[in-house]
Amino acid sequence: MIRGSGIGVPLPGAPAREWVVVIPVKRAEIGKSRLRIPGVDREPLARAIALDTVEAAAACERVAQVIVVTRDEVTATALRLLPRVRLVRDRSEGLTAAIEQGVRAAPGDRPRAVLLGDLPALRPDELARALAFASSHPRAFVPDAEGTGTVLATARAGFDLRTCFGGDSAAAHRAAGFAEVGLPVLSGLRRDLDRAEHLRDARRAGLGPRTSALVDRPLVLAS
Repeated sequence: MIRGSGIGVPLPGAPAREWVVVIPVKRAEIGKSRLRIPGVDREPLARAIALDTVEAAAACERVAQVIVVTRDEVTATALRLLPRVRLVRDRSEGLTAAIEQGVRAAPGDRPRAVLLGDLPALRPDELARALAFASSHPRAFVPDAEGTGTVLATARAGFDLRTCFGGDSAAAHRAAGFAEVGLPVLSGLRRDLDRAEHLRDARRAGLGPRTSALVDRPLVLAS
């Protein structure tokens, strides 16, 4: 099993670091298969996106631990350097199974969230606002920028977290009783990067350093 660091302790006066966030990350060689950006190799880009996402989540003032479910050893090696990150080896490579594996690994007495790993413009303060809202609801979710998918699903301690990721997942989460978190459509938390046409708005939200280093090179910008 791939392992990393454990749950952190909040500073005096800071919001409680109580949330455990599960992030499934595919192997980079099969991840982001629809993302084609001229001048950028897809495999390192997939890793950069995942690393920026996990780093932002781990830096959130409400997050005690990030559980990353992956079998990508290169990504896992980089993630071992980040605080509050625990690594669990993905035994399936299917999204639903990886999410279930991560949720089972989370402490049952803490609020839990599932966050997609392709949010390179995510900011820790945006995630903190979403989790603050989610703290007042048994279950909550954040839709993607298009309003049909889901980027974050949560459950307070004491409530099961059974997510509905997949086609039309926003509607599925609403139907399952998840409260919708109202965030601006340009929020980095809602800006998953699946296709090249998503890149402009992700840039406007503010890309993480690893993703920006790959896609904002002069050669790429000129192509």
